[in-house]
Amino acid sequence: MKKTLLVTGSSGLIGSEVCLYFGRELGYEVHGLDNNQRAVFFGPQGDTRWNRDRLGRELPGYVHHELDIRDRAGTRALAKALRPSAIVHAAAQPSHDRAAAIPFDDFDTNAAGTVNMLEAARHECPESPFIHLSTNKVYGDAPNRISMAELHTRWEFTDPAFTHGIPESFTIDQSTHSLFGASKLAADVMVQEYGRYFRMPTCSLRGGCLTGPNHSGVELHGFLSYLVKCNLEGREYRIFGYKGKQVRDNIHSLDVARFIAAFVSAPRPGEVYNLGGGKANSTSILEAFKLAQSLTGKQQVFTYVEENRIGDHKCYYSDLRKIQAHYPSWGITQSLQETTRQIVESWRGRQ
Repeated sequence: MKKTLLVTGSSGLIGSEVCLYFGRELGYEVHGLDNNQRAVFFGPQGDTRWNRDRLGRELPGYVHHELDIRDRAGTRALAKALRPSAIVHAAAQPSHDRAAAIPFDDFDTNAAGTVNMLEAARHECPESPFIHLSTNKVYGDAPNRISMAELHTRWEFTDPAFTHGIPESFTIDQSTHSLFGASKLAADVMVQEYGRYFRMPTCSLRGGCLTGPNHSGVELHGFLSYLVKCNLEGREYRIFGYKGKQVRDNIHSLDVARFIAAFVSAPRPGEVYNLGGGKANSTSILEAFKLAQSLTGKQQVFTYVEENRIGDHKCYYSDLRKIQAHYPSWGITQSLQETTRQIVESWRGRQ
C-alpha cells in the first residue's frame, strides 16, 4: 500500500520542498494543506499561490486542501480521511516583527493550530511520525549573553563551550523571545509533550534560517532570499542594528527535507533538534552583501537603522552534533555559496 504524507504549509518554502522530496524521491502520495495565509500576514509579496500551482504541475498526484490549521474540526476530519503515514507541520505565522501587530492571529496559528494538528494525529494516526518546524527563537535573546567578539564583518562567539554553536540544552528561560518566539515555544513544548506523555513519534526542529530558491522572502521574514531580491532589483535593504554584523546559519530546504525523511524512517518520541546550516554555512548581513554582489555583479543598496529588532540575535548558528549523532547518515549537502546562487537564479526567473 502506498504511503501517504500530509504537509501543512505546503505552499511555503519548506512545505513545498518536503512535498516534492517525498513524492519524487520516496514515492509517497502527497497531500498539502495551505490556505495562503502568508498573503494575509505579509500582503501580496507574501503570496504563495505560485508555489501551490508549481506543485500541481511538477508533482503528479499531488492533492491540495485549502484548509486553515485553526479549523479544529476540519483538521481532525482530514486526518481521519487520510490517516497519513507521516505528518510534517510547517504551517505558521513566521515573523517575530509581525506577531506584535497580530498577537491573537499569531498565537492561534502557531500554538493552537499546532495543538489542533497534534490532537488530529493522536486520535487518527498516533503511530505516524509528526515533525514540527519550530524555530531558534525559542531561545529568545539569551544567546546574546554568550561572550563574543566584534570582528571586521561579524560577531563571533569566544566562549569555547559554543565553538560548535548553540546546542539543544541551551536555556529557553529569562529572555526576550518576541511574541512569535513565545507562541512557537508553546507549540514546540506541546510537540515534545505529546511525544513523551502519549509516546507518539514527534520531534520539534528548531530551525535557523531555512532558505532556498523557492523562498518568497519578505523584509520581515526570509532574510537571505529578501536580501538577494533587493540586490537584483536595486531596492534598498534596511539593516536593523548590530552594525550589520549579526550572524545566522542558513540551511537549504533540500537538506531540511532530507533530515525529515531520516526522522520518518527512524522516529523517536518527543525529540528536539537544532536544524540549521551550522558554523560552515553561517553569514553576517555584511558578508551576505558581498556574496550576493559576487553572484549578481550588482552593488547592494542599503540603509542602516540604529535600533535592532526586539529579541534579535547578535550571533546564532546551530550546534549540529546531536542531530548528526542520532542520524549519522544525514549531513549538509548544499553550501552557502550554492544556496545563494540558486536563490539568485530563482529570483531572476521570477522577474
